[in-house]
Amino acid sequence: MSIPQERRVVTAIPGPRSQELLARKQAAVPPGIGTTLPVFVTRAGGGVVQDADGNSLIDFGSGIAVTNVGNAAPKVVERVRKQVAEFTHTCFMVTPYESYVQVCEKLNELTPGEHEKRTFLVNSGAEAVENAVKIARHSTGRPGVVVFDHGYHGRTLLTMTLTAKNMPYKQGFGPFAPEVYRVPLAYPFRWPTGPDNCADEAAEQAIDLITKQIGAQNVAAVVIEPIAGEGGFIVPARGFLPRIAEFCRANGIVFVADEVQTGFARTGTLFACEDEGVVPDIITTAKGIAGGLPLAAVTGRAEIMDKVHAGGLGGTYGGNPLACEAALGVLETIESDDLVARARRIGEIMLPRLEALKERFGVIGDVRGRGAMIAIELVEPGTKEPNPAAVAEVVKRCHAEGLLVLTAGTYGNVLRFLPPLVIPEHLLEEGLGILEKAIADL
Repeated sequence: MSIPQERRVVTAIPGPRSQELLARKQAAVPPGIGTTLPVFVTRAGGGVVQDADGNSLIDFGSGIAVTNVGNAAPKVVERVRKQVAEFTHTCFMVTPYESYVQVCEKLNELTPGEHEKRTFLVNSGAEAVENAVKIARHSTGRPGVVVFDHGYHGRTLLTMTLTAKNMPYKQGFGPFAPEVYRVPLAYPFRWPTGPDNCADEAAEQAIDLITKQIGAQNVAAVVIEPIAGEGGFIVPARGFLPRIAEFCRANGIVFVADEVQTGFARTGTLFACEDEGVVPDIITTAKGIAGGLPLAAVTGRAEIMDKVHAGGLGGTYGGNPLACEAALGVLETIESDDLVARARRIGEIMLPRLEALKERFGVIGDVRGRGAMIAIELVEPGTKEPNPAAVAEVVKRCHAEGLLVLTAGTYGNVLRFLPPLVIPEHLLEEGLGILEKAIADL
């Protein structure tokens, strides 16, 4: 049964039933598991989520860029329903099955580059990034890993180390993994000499630090998000990514594109690194890959991937058959519904509206993003001083009106927008109207 594509607010948000469930959550779940908006969802699809009190909220979050094709895409549901009646698990490393191979074949075909590739499947983005580093170290015989300011790569020990932001991701969880080094990211809005100088100066600084302080010959991998996610949807200045990739090629360093949040049509190309023609040696994917089922992948050059000995990669649940079928349904949906073009269309609607707001309201310092991965950075008017208090107030007002929005940013001052690629345009416009009023009323 389809879900009406309408915003409907019938109680306070959260309503009484959600508040009851929240009390149970607080008694059963540790407080370290935070909640952006404590409405308990009963159904979701298209551009809305419905809660236990009968409210229908416009979804500008997609489960953090997971439900790109919607929360219950027909091709995903059909494939999973059929598979769950056949078998739910055998462990691919014990007795394999075709759907795992099909997903790997598709990713080898669809990810950037015409070179021969290999793919294997794991459970989460963090696990994918961790495995990418393992493979890079094994294939190069080098220990060092270079990451960037504002980067986010996961919550395991290694990926928490790779992540830049201390609170809440790292505080109190050390000591951290060794041989991880951080260099500047080309952040146009905050680059000291201005956005026009950002790409060249940031690349020169990063390469200089790698060369002088680490030694390029000691670096196994450079790991970077083509658009920084949790760090604030920072789109690196054009030219920066190609410069870093070129440096890696010249020095035998494995260039790893972490496309966990940016992949699967989110940015208006199937993968974000395609925008500047960057071809990674290894690409990690997750989130949007399987419509909400736990799945992630590591895809890389065959000559790198094939160096790892048998048994050196794997995991009990990696490439679960239900998740593999879901991924095949996602890829079919992206193609049949032309969701790459749909992501671009969302950007064409959102960016001009947000730029117009920036002209009206000094609290908006920057508008940025590509496709359906858009953000605004809020500042103290007339300055670049981060304004997290304004973000908190805007979020509060949007949630009260039935618009689900997320935050991000190293300074906690970024509103990020990740609508499902299947959201109807009338809901997109309505959501932007709610956002506009929330900012105007600050």
